Amino acid sequence: MPTYDYECRKCQHTWEAFQPITANPLRKCPECGKMSAKRVIGPGAAILFKGSGFYQTDYRSDSYKQAAEADKKSSEPAKSESGDGSSSKSETPKKSEKSD
Repeated sequence: MPTYDYECRKCQHTWEAFQPITANPLRKCPECGKMSAKRVIGPGAAILFKGSGFYQTDYRSDSYKQAAEADKKSSEPAKSESGDGSSSKSETPKKSEKSD
C-alpha cells in the first residue's frame, strides 16, 4: 500500500496517510476538521537498484545453475591443454610438397 501526502486548503496542515490504491482520497483535515483536504501529487517513490547489478540470470533455477557449472567444468580441461592458447597450426609451418 502506498503512502499519500495530503494538504488542507484552509489551514495548510500537511500529513501522510497509508492507504490502498483503491481507496478514495481523504477530505477531512485532522487538524481543523474542515472538509478541505486534498491529495498532493508528489514525486513518487522510485525503484532503487543497489548492489552489483540485476541480470536475467540472477533468478535462474538451481537445476539450470548446476548444469551450467557442470558444463563449465567439462570445458575447462580442453582449454587448458593447449597451454598458452596458441594454435598448433601456427607453431609448425607446413612444408610444400614440391621442391624447386
